[in-house]
Order: sequence, then C-alpha cells, then structure tokens
Amino acid sequence: MVYAAAYTGLRWGELSALRVRDLDLDRRRLSVNENAVRVGSELHVGTPKTHELRSVGYPNFLAEPLGALTEGKKPRALLFGEGDEYLQRPRSSGTSRSWFMRALANAGLPRMTVHDLRHTAASLAIASGANVKAVQRMLGHASAAMTLDVYADLFDDDVDAVSAALDQARTTAIVSKPRPLAHSDAD
Repeated sequence: MVYAAAYTGLRWGELSALRVRDLDLDRRRLSVNENAVRVGSELHVGTPKTHELRSVGYPNFLAEPLGALTEGKKPRALLFGEGDEYLQRPRSSGTSRSWFMRALANAGLPRMTVHDLRHTAASLAIASGANVKAVQRMLGHASAAMTLDVYADLFDDDVDAVSAALDQARTTAIVSKPRPLAHSDAD
C-alpha cells in the first residue's frame, strides 16, 4: 500500500476504497471509483474528491504485489486488507509500532505521513518528465492550474530544460542549414 501510494498519488480514501475489480493487471491501471473517508467515528463512502472517476497507471514493478492482493478475493472485495473492511488511515505521529511506520521502515523510507506519499508520487512523475496535464489527471486535481499552484516548485527544472532545448534547436538549425555560397567560394 505504501508503494502504491508513493507511485500513484492516490489519496488515502481512494487507496482504501480500491476493489479487486478496479485493478487492471494487463494495462497496469487502477480505476478510482470510490473514496472512503472517516469523519469522526463514521465512515463515508462515495465518489472521489473531485467527483470524477479516473484511471491511474502504476509502474510494472507493482504488478506482481498488487496482483497477489487479488488472490482468493471476489471482484467486489476491497483490494487492501482482508477484503471486507476499509483500512483505517494510519496515524503518522506517535508509536513506531503502527503498520504504516513498519511499512515505511521496511521500504527504507523516512518517517512521513500518508499524504507525503502523494507528494512523492507527484515529484517522481514530474522528475520523470510527465507534463502538468498528466500529473493533474494522475492526482485527480480539478485543473492543471491547481496542480501548478501546489507543485509549481517541482517544475523549476523545466525552465532550464526548455532553455537548453531551445539552444539545441537553434544550434541544430544553424549547423544543418546549407550556407549560401559567395561568388568567391564558387570559383
């Protein structure tokens, strides 16, 4: 679940509401159809935060562990946990004996919150060259402007990349453009 959060950017409620049928192993996609949020002692299950269903890709290395979570479960069963109960959001403060803190330690990750994993996913996507619209769809933001407002600092390297690409394009154009011959050169 920690790796799924860190590489898909799903919110806790979206992750905990994933069902076996939401996993497409062939296309390496998760269908985000539900959100499970605890308010006080009540669990509210409904549509995702922006009320839009979406499909989120996941890296190939997650295919096997996610596929293993489906074994022996019916399509309607919850993907994470035993399949019949929504997992509670882990506490990120306090005891290091929580399942989340143990999972972070096992994954070699520092102490953080579940929401920090969402930021990790955005950072990894941007660092791998994803454009802002792809990151917006992955995170389920209502607009690309919102994604830019939240993660603008992560796109700072793009400024350098754009100027380098423009420089390279100009250099390529100058080198590949045939130089007109002057009269003295033709002789």
